[in-house]
Amino acid sequence: MFTSTFIFEAKPYDDEFHRLNDEIAERARAIPGFLGEESWTNDESGLHSEVYYWDSREALQQLIGMDTHRQAKRLHERWIGAYRIVIGEVIGTYGQPGLGLEHVPADGDAA
Repeated sequence: MFTSTFIFEAKPYDDEFHRLNDEIAERARAIPGFLGEESWTNDESGLHSEVYYWDSREALQQLIGMDTHRQAKRLHERWIGAYRIVIGEVIGTYGQPGLGLEHVPADGDAA
C-alpha cells in the first residue's frame, strides 16, 4: 500500500479552487487501486492535510498524471502557502482498518 499526503497552509479559497479540488477528488476515487482518503485541519497552526491511500504506486501515478492535478499545481500559489508532500509505502497497519477513512471504495477494501 502507498500513501500520498499533501500538507499545506490554506489561503482563502475561491470557486475555481473548489471546482478543481472536487474534480481531482472525484477522479482519484475512480482510479482502480484507490483505497480511501482522510483529511484533517489543525485550527491552531492553520495547516490542512489530505491523505490518499493506494494499492500500488501505479495507481498513485494516475493521480499525479491527471490534467486537473497538473492545472491545480500550476495555480497552487493562489490557494496555498507553504506545503509538503509525502509519498510513503506502508509496511503495516494495526487497529481498526477503516478508522478515519472517507470515501472508501464500494467494495469496502479499506486501507
